[in-house]
Amino acid sequence: MINWKVILGIAKTHLLSKMKSTVTATLGVTFGIGAYITLVSFMTGLNAMLDDLVLNQTPHIHLYNEIRPSENQPIDLFDEFKGTFNVVNSIKPKQSQKKIHNALPILDYLKNHTNVKGATPQLRAQIFYLSGNIELGGNLVGVDIMEEVRLSNIQDNIVEGSPEALKNNDNGILLGAGLAKKMSLKVGDRVQVSTVEGNIFPLKIVGIYQSGIAEIDNVQSFTNLKTVQRILGEAENYVTDINIKLFKIDGAEAMARRLEKQFETKAVDINEANAQFETGSNIRNMITYAVSITLLIVAGFGIYNILNMLIYEKMKDIAILKATGFSGKDVQLVFMSQAMIIGFVGGILGLLIGFILSNVIDQTPFETEALPTITTFPVNYNVAYYIIGITFALVSTFVAGYLPSNRAKKIDPVKIIRGT
Repeated sequence: MINWKVILGIAKTHLLSKMKSTVTATLGVTFGIGAYITLVSFMTGLNAMLDDLVLNQTPHIHLYNEIRPSENQPIDLFDEFKGTFNVVNSIKPKQSQKKIHNALPILDYLKNHTNVKGATPQLRAQIFYLSGNIELGGNLVGVDIMEEVRLSNIQDNIVEGSPEALKNNDNGILLGAGLAKKMSLKVGDRVQVSTVEGNIFPLKIVGIYQSGIAEIDNVQSFTNLKTVQRILGEAENYVTDINIKLFKIDGAEAMARRLEKQFETKAVDINEANAQFETGSNIRNMITYAVSITLLIVAGFGIYNILNMLIYEKMKDIAILKATGFSGKDVQLVFMSQAMIIGFVGGILGLLIGFILSNVIDQTPFETEALPTITTFPVNYNVAYYIIGITFALVSTFVAGYLPSNRAKKIDPVKIIRGT
């Protein structure tokens, strides 16, 4: 029967008698795990911030009428040309309305769907922003602002003013930050918008909107849905877009295809809309994990080398232990215990250092005009990374201790004693 009290006592004596080697081995684990925690927490936090910047502004499913050429050309209507290969040049898009047909019944249907968290109508209009002699082309988006706040991160992007101010003002507008800067406008000022037909409407700026994406902030603003309908002279059922948020995003693609056929509209799911961005995000995550794993592997080799040298220095002690009746298995357990103690202590210290460094990064100011709502560097405190860190510390020290201790198990004490 194994006497763990004796084995752990010997392991403790060995570790304390060679403090320099013990501390070096422990620090190897500590800094390896600490560097892993710091890197993976910061990089995944940064990737998550970039993902949220784009994905949170994208609905899970976007319904709209797509302008496209007619699938059936006039030549297809003549019987004499059937069964022949016809080439038609310079095909023009068919004349179709931008509005979604039966938008209100579609909204009612979607809101009663079990997987739909919410569906918001939008009306997008091409306009000109007028301020003095300045005239800028852009988009005006009519929304149900409080539903947008509930279903998206639009409130986080309102750097001045509030959603409630827009809701309570039929002539209010959340002006894009880029537009406000170009036209030297602020909350409380008025800006005139002109439709493509030349009709001009004054709107009061009740807030400034900044998404962090310059291409959006320089052209896009928000106002109430009814306001845009009034500006365009359209009825209350005039809606050009419907944005859908789901409870389970995995079903977005399949549901988009069903809605496309059911309502004869274009339906774009979030994966299709952000395919290029998602590829870049996956590559960044792969690089992050590759570097993190490399750090852990390098730390593991360092631990192995130190433990290997530690056992080499203890050859005489191994001979004495075997000569006094300890079996090869007992000797192996002594050195395995040393390795596991080093791994546990080093791993805990590594997690602590990693957490402290991550917290320092998290408190470091990060100020940029493009992202006004973010004041410090993003850090991801995912518990899974800490579990992976301590698990690797224990596994790597186990492997690093097993290989040399297995060699120590087979050492002939007579040969060592004769060589002294």
